[in-house]
Amino acid sequence: MYADTNTLGELLSSLHPLSGHFRAALRREGRFNGYIPVSVITGYDAKVCNLCKYINPEGESNSFLAMKFVLRAAATLPGSVSTSEDQLSVRRQNPYPPEYLVNQQSGLPEGTSIGALLIPSSIKNSVEPLSISVSANGYYLDVIARELGVTDASQVMVSRTIGKVSSEVRLYCCASKSYQLDSSSDPHAKEAVQGSLNERASYFAGHLIYGDAILASIGYTWRSTDLFYEDVSLHTYYRLLLSKIPSGIYKLSREAVLAAELPVAFTTRSNWRGSFPREILCTFCRQHRLPEPVFSAVSSPLQSSPELPASHKKVKVTESCKEDRNGEGLAVSGREPVGSGGTFRCEVKIFSKCQKLIIECSLKKTFKKQSDAIQNAALNVLSWLNSYFRKLDISVEELSSLGVELDIQFYPQHFFKEFVWCQSVHNYWHSIGTYSNCMSQPNTMREYSVCSINIEGPSSGVSPSSGSLASISISISLVAEGEDMKELLESSEEFEFEIGTGAVIPNLEAVVAQIVVGQSASFIMELPPQELVFAACSDSARALSLFSPNCSLEYSIALLRITEPLEDRMEKALFSPPLSKQRVDYAVQHIRESCATSLVDFGCGSGSLLDSLLDYSTSLEKIVGVDISQKALTRAAKILHSKLSPNSDTLLSNNRLKSALLYEGSITNFDPRLSGFDIGTCLEVIEHMEEDQACLFGDVVLSLFCPRILIVSTPNFEYNVILQKSTLQSQDDDPDEKDKKQSCKFRNDDHKFEWTREQFAHWASALATRHNYSVEYSGVGGAAGVEPGFASQIAVFRRLFDSPNHIDSAHQYE
Repeated sequence: MYADTNTLGELLSSLHPLSGHFRAALRREGRFNGYIPVSVITGYDAKVCNLCKYINPEGESNSFLAMKFVLRAAATLPGSVSTSEDQLSVRRQNPYPPEYLVNQQSGLPEGTSIGALLIPSSIKNSVEPLSISVSANGYYLDVIARELGVTDASQVMVSRTIGKVSSEVRLYCCASKSYQLDSSSDPHAKEAVQGSLNERASYFAGHLIYGDAILASIGYTWRSTDLFYEDVSLHTYYRLLLSKIPSGIYKLSREAVLAAELPVAFTTRSNWRGSFPREILCTFCRQHRLPEPVFSAVSSPLQSSPELPASHKKVKVTESCKEDRNGEGLAVSGREPVGSGGTFRCEVKIFSKCQKLIIECSLKKTFKKQSDAIQNAALNVLSWLNSYFRKLDISVEELSSLGVELDIQFYPQHFFKEFVWCQSVHNYWHSIGTYSNCMSQPNTMREYSVCSINIEGPSSGVSPSSGSLASISISISLVAEGEDMKELLESSEEFEFEIGTGAVIPNLEAVVAQIVVGQSASFIMELPPQELVFAACSDSARALSLFSPNCSLEYSIALLRITEPLEDRMEKALFSPPLSKQRVDYAVQHIRESCATSLVDFGCGSGSLLDSLLDYSTSLEKIVGVDISQKALTRAAKILHSKLSPNSDTLLSNNRLKSALLYEGSITNFDPRLSGFDIGTCLEVIEHMEEDQACLFGDVVLSLFCPRILIVSTPNFEYNVILQKSTLQSQDDDPDEKDKKQSCKFRNDDHKFEWTREQFAHWASALATRHNYSVEYSGVGGAAGVEPGFASQIAVFRRLFDSPNHIDSAHQYE
């Protein structure tokens, strides 16, 4: 079509990127006048690219094959199109009409110098800055050709855009005629002809590149007749590299390369900061030239079971689609309509460039919102991919094992083919130990290398807790030990993250947990890999000049404010004293009246009950807290340590307490060391478990732990209609759900269920009968005789007979 006079005229007057190349080609001197490199046509014309992929899907990852198709088509037009002597460019055969030969002035200043990067073919050689001098009347591809050591633009391969689609960052390398025209030759033969494989350039381009390559941001863009250009630095290169990793995409979306980390949990939309998991996964696929991931939301209608309370409903998942695979391995689905009732789960599938299934996630967990199911499924896939990028030599067995935990199945023969260059390009990623969360063990807290912590400012008493939003100001600088040299790498006047989800590097969260609102802290950390530093700082040359074995990072933070979880804010706004304090006070009163000497708090969290107990004189001699979260236990330990210290002013002189212990473990597991305690408490815990696990806990605690008294509290679902009239609730609603008519929601997105009074009584009465306990019902917030009852309902179990002696078993808690 480019040989047609009318089409060419329209193209030259349009704002299509190819028009700039045609105009520049008409200004070329000598025998190259009017010749257009074939690589430009395949690189800039989306219609040609799509047609080539239609002819042969391998054209997606083999740009030489696409060029071959264009040359073959040109050969069928001998009267209209001619090719150059080396067959790598095409030209209109008939003379161009005079009106097209008018010298069009470029807006480019004369002798412009553009910053670029040389990516050597050997992975052992460093990426080096390069300066390209482009003139106003020349063809910039001829200049790039000379930098690559070839004669003209026809011998230059032009990649598709790297990074954002709207950018003009591309790779340029030599195009060997013999390699280009024989796309079926053996790779070793290709390497002998073309030079060594450039793995870094191939990784960015998504197709094979041999020999040295130039990374530059220059070209003709849509809606512009002028040549676009901007400098490409090491900062650009390492941000592009970072953008090909899930955690890196999240870091860049938050502009916090050295502070942020991809969270391990998606709690609420209002608490999540940065790009959402689904968006990150789609970006990841685009960065690796993969098709968009396929999401299938599946409705799970609820069916009543006569043996259980009404909300104990067996979930029967309906299939979202019936798959029929064609020869390309593409799933063809006929999805059933998603219902409005019940819960949702989500399936995600990722395909290779050739439409082979490489990853599928079928989430077993269900959610009340369809959007939450989708985001959590996407996060599971991202977590699994992150584990691969952190340990590129991870075995298939390890990846499969992690996949089982995250409801993921992958297909190694197709998966590894898509990420063949990752291992050589991302070798340095192994060393980012302190910047990684344990995705496969989200509740595991390790020792972090933080030193020289300096905390300043008075104590306001307002400290962060799990689920709250912490707002901090932060600056991170590169410092050279023994020298008065410091370079600011990144900073933010206000940076928010959710406590307990791993949304920042563990070192930073560990320090934030030690300060209160109004305080500031500074600390020194070991230097991370320089790739992260270059991705964070804007002045790569300055950062490079400071690098030495004595360098480190200095973090300076100030805790500006804490935004408590919605449930806590509602309780404080609607109840005086707050509902959480009323629950604790209720338990403390019963503990004091019971004359108990030993207490175990199941699901103690950050130790709010244990903390309150130390403010009163009691008969307790031993208190124990058990929780599955080590981060929460760390905060509880800090509180207990401050109050039990011999120098503490809060320790009551008549307190009989002899020991306080904290255990890490699941409260559904029995540990004989805690059997037979006088009193057990479990305040607002069971609703965070699946219903079958809550039932299991009830059986384990009353049949094996056998406390003399057990106090259990949980939200009263019937009271939510009052709570959710609150303006606080409407402010935090999911925007996607606001226009939908819905029944009452749970108070917290982490709640797996919330029982009505009848359901709670059914559970507690059956439990007490099975294990020889009596049970009485009460609550806090509201009144027993006034609808809809208490906001928090409480059951107090009392043992009717002495508990049997249990055979000692292995310790379950740490």
